[in-house]
Amino acid sequence: MYEKKGPIAYVTLNRPKVLNALSQGAWEDLTTAFEQARDAAAVLGAILTGAGDKAFIAGEDISELAHATSVDAQKSSRSGQAVLDLIENLGKPVVAAVNGFALGGGCETAMACTIRVAAEHARFGQPEVKLGIPPGAGGTQRLPRLVGKGRALQIILSGEMISAQEAYRIGLVNEVVPAGELITRCEAILKQILANAPLAVRFALEAVNKGMETSLSAGLLLEASVFAICAGTEDKHEGTSAFLEKRAPQFHGR
Repeated sequence: MYEKKGPIAYVTLNRPKVLNALSQGAWEDLTTAFEQARDAAAVLGAILTGAGDKAFIAGEDISELAHATSVDAQKSSRSGQAVLDLIENLGKPVVAAVNGFALGGGCETAMACTIRVAAEHARFGQPEVKLGIPPGAGGTQRLPRLVGKGRALQIILSGEMISAQEAYRIGLVNEVVPAGELITRCEAILKQILANAPLAVRFALEAVNKGMETSLSAGLLLEASVFAICAGTEDKHEGTSAFLEKRAPQFHGR
């Protein structure tokens, strides 16, 4: 489900009867929604959540997985990875409003978002090993990058769930809030980000995401490049002028 309010797109996975499990159709719906958010100039950021109050996304649709061949599984894995790459590299901030279980593909989806905010009752995990498979939508790669190799391996190899509070302690989520304040807090975070220069936000996101995939020296070169690009924009002129003139800046993404 896709809805736009002002500069924010709200994407809700709407399969509450199966705890918003990721069927092939659900992956396709996420692709459509985030392509729409990416291509809409008026959309500057997005909030992703699950319908109902029990689950963000409770993992893959096991009824589909049970009948998948090796060929089917590889295709499904690469397809899911592509959707999450779209979310991670949207060029706009995406906040995950984790309103319940975020397991397997759900945890992987949350990790692809820019920022994760969890309700107090949320639970996280990569329980795929209990089904005879490893994570297949980025869990083995994004989780160690977020929480470190040792903690990631414990979560992945045990298959156990962790609480929202533990997820916060290890750096998997940014904040934990009461369930009734979840969307409001996500909106507040996005509005704080969106008050800044759009091009600076976009290029900062790119520098962090791409820099994580390379060496420090290559990452620093990338940083200098995007710094230089932004230094030539109208927004930089506006931002520095507003600072010197002691007024609020008016950015236009140019």
